[in-house]
Amino acid sequence: MGDLSEFSLAERVFLRAYPWRRIDPVPWTALRAPLAQARLALVSSAGLVLPGQPPFDDSIVGGDPSVREIPSDARVESLIDTHRSKSYDHAGVRADPNLAFPLDRVRELAALGRIGEVNRRHVSFMGSITVAGRVLRRTAPETAGLLAADRVDVALLVPV
Repeated sequence: MGDLSEFSLAERVFLRAYPWRRIDPVPWTALRAPLAQARLALVSSAGLVLPGQPPFDDSIVGGDPSVREIPSDARVESLIDTHRSKSYDHAGVRADPNLAFPLDRVRELAALGRIGEVNRRHVSFMGSITVAGRVLRRTAPETAGLLAADRVDVALLVPV
């Protein structure tokens, strides 16, 4: 975990003054079936895209609220880091995108019978959204609808 002293003065001032959101109560749904029978989808805020997909737009004030679908058969090593944040070292994710989008690990868990199956699609968001209203009003409900339509039992959230 980083320390505030690692950031520039401007970033430290921003982080101290930022009006962090608190969601209370935390939305939670108990698992209806054993994990070994569940369908799992990944939801990552790493800003990863596939070749041919548009990168996340870092010129949008407050952050790009869009989402990219990543099919289950995607090659994880082909994912491209388009995350706008300068507040963490991207080297690890660029070297192994499984750190932020552990699709290979999820496939292994399914092969071992630890989870029932891997969903046909997963989603990648841009993290570092400082104006979250668009995500809360539009993107998150639409994405939840996609996963519900796929009958996903577990969404593994991978925040970056």
